[in-house]
Amino acid sequence: MSTSMNSPSPPTPEDGIAQPAAGPLAGIRVLDLTTTLMGPYATQTLADMGAAVVKVEPPEGDIVRHIGPSRHAGMGPIFLNTNRGKQSLVLDLKKPEGRDAALRLAAQSDVLVYSLRPHTMDKLGLGYDAVARVNPRIIYAGVYGFGQDGPYAALPAYDDLMQGATGVAALNARIGDGTPRYVPLGLVDRIVGLAASGAISAALLHRERTGQGQRVDVPMFETMLPFVLGDHLGGLTFDPPIDAGGYARMLSPGRRPYRTRDGWICAMVYTDKHWRSFCAGLGMPDLVATDPRFANHGARIAHIDEILDMIAGTMAKRSTAEWMAFFQEADIPAMPVNELAALFDDPHLRATGFFEVEDHPSEGRLNRPAIGPRWSASATGERLPAPRLGADGATVLQAAGFTEEEIARLAASGATRLPQAR
Repeated sequence: MSTSMNSPSPPTPEDGIAQPAAGPLAGIRVLDLTTTLMGPYATQTLADMGAAVVKVEPPEGDIVRHIGPSRHAGMGPIFLNTNRGKQSLVLDLKKPEGRDAALRLAAQSDVLVYSLRPHTMDKLGLGYDAVARVNPRIIYAGVYGFGQDGPYAALPAYDDLMQGATGVAALNARIGDGTPRYVPLGLVDRIVGLAASGAISAALLHRERTGQGQRVDVPMFETMLPFVLGDHLGGLTFDPPIDAGGYARMLSPGRRPYRTRDGWICAMVYTDKHWRSFCAGLGMPDLVATDPRFANHGARIAHIDEILDMIAGTMAKRSTAEWMAFFQEADIPAMPVNELAALFDDPHLRATGFFEVEDHPSEGRLNRPAIGPRWSASATGERLPAPRLGADGATVLQAAGFTEEEIARLAASGATRLPQAR
């Protein structure tokens, strides 16, 4: 992404804003006013693509800092793995001095991302109109619960609530004992965070072409629903409906890893070719041709419970290693069921260098995952470690043109907190 048409110029090393050396978003400055998971994941994705991200935190810090085991208070693993590539600045946005400082930073930014509800941003004096007055070209992106033209507009939202509201918990009930359950991941937060990073990138491209900044709204509810309904709208797609919705294969009780003689395995005997290879390898080469349940994909989905039960009974007769060899020979998709710790010994991840060792300045040696996408013409550079609370406050403010006296006044008022020596 170039920075033509009067974009803020790319920072130089003496600017104090740490800028990745490369990446498709190199030269883009992001002011990150998000906390918890969804917004920080979106802005980390932008940082992974080369953007320079300043994370503005309240005096107590992002609440996610305190989740999980840590070597030092406020540096838990979820924070470390959702805030790489950023600098941390403490600003109390409830204080006029903190709000004014945020506006000065916004005036020099390409993107502002927030995760408070829009009416709260307005109350703080940081709504779109206020920010656009100081920087008409800014991409002002909100990630929050609900679209602002409906009755849920002012409601708070978290991942668990959205898993319930979008049908995920109810779908889990249908495949289990009838009890609604959450997926054990911040599923909605991360999906919506990725959607937000894509929407922001598209808005930057639009600005590159037209010179226009704009407001971008990414509500959790409306963004997650197509993700769920793409699989499960089913017969409700039609008017009038032709069934109650739901994708039979995904809702089958047998859709789970298969028990082998000595463990578990995931396998997808899916296409007609897979089934011919599977049945031939088991000594039943004519099954697809003679049994109408196996005749084609539609027939197999219509009889999915029986089909999956048949596979499960067959899998129990061989070891995991035997089945992995069988499936590789037959070119049928299969993977083992990995525990988390086993991922570090996965031969593919070892070969691709997926796990990187980071020497964090305060937390010591850390394992961090690599960036999934790769760009042939704009490869990403070295990533900054996740920051200690307020660690870059003075540097960021100086880069934005604050004098030492102004920074001291901000600290004295409680609007910022400068890092303590360790």
